[in-house]
Amino acid sequence: MIDKQWASAAEAVEDIQDGASLAVGGFGLSGNPIALIEALLAQGTTDLSIVSNNCGVDDWGLGVLLNAQRIRKMTSSYVGENKEFERQFLSGELELELTPQGTLAEKLRAGGSGIAAFYTQTGVGTQVAEGGLPRRYNTDGSVEVASPVKDVRTFGVNGVPTEFVLEEAITTDFALVHAIAGDRHGNLVFNKAARNFNPLAAMAGRVCIAQVEQLVEPGEIDPDRVHLPGVFVHRIVEVGTDIEKRIERRTVTKTDTAQEGS
Repeated sequence: MIDKQWASAAEAVEDIQDGASLAVGGFGLSGNPIALIEALLAQGTTDLSIVSNNCGVDDWGLGVLLNAQRIRKMTSSYVGENKEFERQFLSGELELELTPQGTLAEKLRAGGSGIAAFYTQTGVGTQVAEGGLPRRYNTDGSVEVASPVKDVRTFGVNGVPTEFVLEEAITTDFALVHAIAGDRHGNLVFNKAARNFNPLAAMAGRVCIAQVEQLVEPGEIDPDRVHLPGVFVHRIVEVGTDIEKRIERRTVTKTDTAQEGS
């Protein structure tokens, strides 16, 4: 029987070397593989190129690697909620490849499915297709690296000529993901919003490392409940159900004082 369980997060990420590329799951702070991220931080790996929907916040998620200046490049669709991300990008310390969210998801899925590239309408008529988006600034604020011009072709859609832009798929050296449950074969189940990018990131990594809250024996997960089959997962680490989770902004409903006495 194939047993993909590893004893600890530290051991599971030990062979991630300086300069590696990573696809990292998470949607906002939902589904961040924080145990794997912290293990990577502790071992000192640097010069990383990371593909992820966002970069966490200043002190959580990928933000802990960013604060330690371990990231060379981010490929993301959303860069809000992180002041250090903004500072490093505008000062020329960090390269950023901004990508529309749906396009980023499909680039990861395509990479994991063996599809080299695809055409999409998203970005046509903008700098996404026409090039010129700043990717890296010089220290004086001028643009050092800008996005290139992409191929645009016209296809007939319902009899109407429509322009599409070519987007290349993404594959990475490793993937780090979080799941609520998994078995020793690597079959994973994700919880709600954590399912948005974690399965796609897992598919894109040549070596996928998954942290799971609960590890069960093969056969205990109903096949109809499996969100990602074990063929995409190579290492699995159990982190427990009490692992800390955070949200970006906590809001509560204001109490209506007129109703308090009713």
